[in-house]
Amino acid sequence: MGKLSNKAAIVTGGSRGIGRAISLRLGREGATVAVHYAVGRRAAEEAAEEIIREGGSAFAVGADLRTLDGIRTLYEVAGREFAARSGSAEFDILVNNAGSGLPVSIEDTKEEEFDSLISLNVKAPFFMVQRALPLLRDGGRIIQLSSAVTRISLPSIPAYSMSKAAINGLTLSLANQLGPRGITINAIAPGFVATDMNAGMLQDPGSRRFGAEYSIFGRWGEPADIASIAEFLASPESGWITGQVIDASGGSHL
Repeated sequence: MGKLSNKAAIVTGGSRGIGRAISLRLGREGATVAVHYAVGRRAAEEAAEEIIREGGSAFAVGADLRTLDGIRTLYEVAGREFAARSGSAEFDILVNNAGSGLPVSIEDTKEEEFDSLISLNVKAPFFMVQRALPLLRDGGRIIQLSSAVTRISLPSIPAYSMSKAAINGLTLSLANQLGPRGITINAIAPGFVATDMNAGMLQDPGSRRFGAEYSIFGRWGEPADIASIAEFLASPESGWITGQVIDASGGSHL
């Protein structure tokens, strides 16, 4: 029996990268995992199938989280699936992981690019939490994905940095409200992580070296590094931690 047995979790952007690693880790610890995807249906199904092969419970659910209709769809599908397995649409863990990058300077950022980024990186987590509150069981967990760029100045990604700073603010502001219910809310702030989002940098030797040299360990982070922290924050052991942004950058720019 894992530490998350009889728990139910939703992981947005759970089909690849950090989200996939978190989905698999929560599944291995016994949680029933709703693996959300926007466009990568097969990848989400494969993640769910891997959890099931290892003795867990999981399913894929597709939705465009940039709209309230999409968020409503996610909760409706997930609720039906959770109820079919446990008799209740309530759940215990929300991981707000879905997001996108925008590697463009402030001078070159277009309004439509900015709006799309904010819709997914800021609006979606806000309304995911709003809709979760009546469904999240007391003692539940909300885990948000922030970024180390909220404390490290990278002029090449100002809109992305701004969007992740909003996650930090949401995390702190809700901690007092959720505390009386025993619900914790924390954010994880990774540095450079070897995921599809960073494929361009990883393929360029100079950029790959640049990312590795940011960490005091001299390497890129791996999705599993972040998933380990998420597993802890989802577990009963983390119940005395809330409202925090946990740096997961491998000591970048200390």
